[in-house]
Amino acid sequence: MSKKQAETAQFEDNVRELTEIVQQLEQGELTLEQALARFERGIALSRLSQQQLQTAEQKVQLLLQQAQGETLVPFQTDSGV
Repeated sequence: MSKKQAETAQFEDNVRELTEIVQQLEQGELTLEQALARFERGIALSRLSQQQLQTAEQKVQLLLQQAQGETLVPFQTDSGV
């Protein structure tokens, strides 16, 4: 599996897990401790997914600029990817 495929799979897995967490919390059958742990995991997944979406958006912007003949600058993320 290529790096891009792995990133896409990871994003989709994260969204799937986040959806499951929301459903569990909405059911209201978890103990307070379990609910807090699931909420914390959900926040972490949400932040990670948002970062991945922002990175994808930046890449799209760079590609659009290239298509319009504008000068490109190297793409860099905080993680160096």
